[in-house]
Order: sequence, then structure tokens, then C-alpha cells
Amino acid sequence: MNRSRSAPAAVLALLVVLALLPGVAVAQETRSGDTVVVSADETVGGDLAAAGGTVIVRGTVTGDLTVAGGNVIIEGEVQGNVEAFSGNVRIAGDVGGDVTAAGGNVVIAENGTVSGTLEAAAGSVTVDGTVGAAEIASGSITLGSTAVVQSDLRYDGELTVAEGATIGGETIRDASIAPGPQPPRFAWAGTVYGFLTNLLLGALLLALLPSFSARVAGYGLNNPFRAGGFGLATLLIAPVLFVLLLVTIVGIPLAFVWLFLFLFLAWVGSVYGAYVVGEGLLSLTEIANRWLALVVGLVVVALVTQVPIAGGLFGLLVFLVGLGAFVGVLVGGYRRRRRGGAATDDPSVDFS
Repeated sequence: MNRSRSAPAAVLALLVVLALLPGVAVAQETRSGDTVVVSADETVGGDLAAAGGTVIVRGTVTGDLTVAGGNVIIEGEVQGNVEAFSGNVRIAGDVGGDVTAAGGNVVIAENGTVSGTLEAAAGSVTVDGTVGAAEIASGSITLGSTAVVQSDLRYDGELTVAEGATIGGETIRDASIAPGPQPPRFAWAGTVYGFLTNLLLGALLLALLPSFSARVAGYGLNNPFRAGGFGLATLLIAPVLFVLLLVTIVGIPLAFVWLFLFLFLAWVGSVYGAYVVGEGLLSLTEIANRWLALVVGLVVVALVTQVPIAGGLFGLLVFLVGLGAFVGVLVGGYRRRRRGGAATDDPSVDFS
């Protein structure tokens, strides 16, 4: 085993472990049925997720409450946040956190209290109780005479404020607000898409240019610092060349041709960088398989780059090494042809 490669491989493995460490799960109770009731003498310790035709909370929920139902009525206490997707939402109790609601009608009754922010998107919203702050998008918004908004009220819709209502902060009409429960964001969608496109490009490179790809991997593994420096130099020179071409009328078309060519070369270099990582990790085992190396490298890079700060730095280094190794082998092959030398498939040869 090559000891010079074992250290970076161990760092890679550690970063992968850090990226995959699961968060601590909060205990959550789930209830469903035509009617779901938390009775007055009942306490739900932790979070509660409920789904039903009618969901009624008369007791206490010590965590967050997530509800999907035709009607949601809170007459007791929710110490955390409330998120409701419902036809009708009525709060006549105490909510210690925020309320995020989407429904036909949202009502904060006179004896209802929301310590945090009320975010509502509904056909009509009526506030007769007390809320910390409010962001409301609704066709009809009514603040009754007993309503208290302790901070700012941001809204979009037809607002009616009865005499006696109190707004402690500013009243701001904002057509851009979009309160209420938002559709889920698939944070990994871009990562998965990037992985698949990189895998396709990598497979094409390995299938069409097997010897060249092996030389790129060898260059990156045997000369990582030189490859990284070469990649950095290429990254710095590329925009300078683009600007130099752009300042001349004749060179403008060439400037954009160079721009698209460089972007493609950078993509190829990033895939080769992942391939170098895969080959380096497999070199620690008895396995020698270029296809597996490609997959392992892409998976490792995709996972480790999710780690804050360190992942971004790791991704940059992999990119620079891959780009530098790719360009280095291209330049080395050109020089060899100029000298009339014979081709070699030995990946350990330095073509710089």
C-alpha cells in the first residue's frame, strides 16, 4: 500500500462520516382519525402530528403541533409552534411559539394568544386575541376591537382594523409576502441531479478514453500538488484570456467560444477530480475497477461537499486537482507529439 495516499484517504473517510452523522430525532406522537382530541386533562410530551376531519386540543402539547384536518381548534396550550393545513383554524388557547396556518378561515379568538408570529394564508383571517407579530396574506383581514399585535403587521389583502385594536409596531402592506406552510424544498434534488449528470459524463470518458482517463488519474494521484497548482493557474488564466479576446471586435466570437469551451473543460475536470478521489480510495484496498472508482469518487464528493465550510474547501481542492491533471495530461500529450515520442499508458508518468 502506498502510505503517501493513506493519509488523504483517511481524511476523506472522516469527512464522509461527519457528513452522514444523523441529527438527534425529537420524539413525535402521531394521531389520526375522523376526530382527534387531546382532552383537557391530557398532556402530550413532545411533538404531536395529527390528521383528521376535526382536530381539537383542549389539553397541553409540550412540543410542536403539526395538523392536517378539516377543522382545527386549539382551546388548551401548545408550548411550541403550530403548523396547520386545514379548512378552518381556530385558536382560543395559548400557543407559546409561532403559528403557521393555511386554510379557508383562520381565527384567533378573544382569549387566544400566540406568543410568536402568526403567519397565515387563508380566504379570511380574523384576529380578536393577542399575537406577537403577524404576516398575513388573505382576501379579508379583520382585527377586532380586542385584537393586539405586539409588533409589526405585514399584510396583503383587504384590511379592516376596528376601533380599540392595538398594533405595537408598523403596519406594512407587502404584496410579496407568502406566509403559511410552504411546499417542501428538496434540498438534495440539485445534488442528485449533479451526481447523475456527472456519472453520465464520467462513464462516457471512461468508455471512450480509457487510457487517457487512466493517465489523468495517475497524474492526479502521483502529483496532487502540481496538478492543483496547474488547475489554479488554468482557473486564473481563463478569465484573463476571455477579456483579452473580448476587447477586440474580431475576437468577440472567439471569446464566447473560449468561454463555453472552458466551462466544458471545467466540468470534465471536476468529474476527473472525483475519479481521482475514487482511484485513491480504492488503492487502499485490493480492488482495481475504474467504473467502481468513478462511482465511489462521485458519491464521496457529493456527500462530503454537504459538510459546511470544510466540504466547500474539499470540493474546490478536488476540482483544482482534477482540472489540473486533465489539462496537464493534455499538455503533456501535445508536447510528446511535438517531440515525436511514443504514447504510453503508464499512469505514473509525469506528462507535465
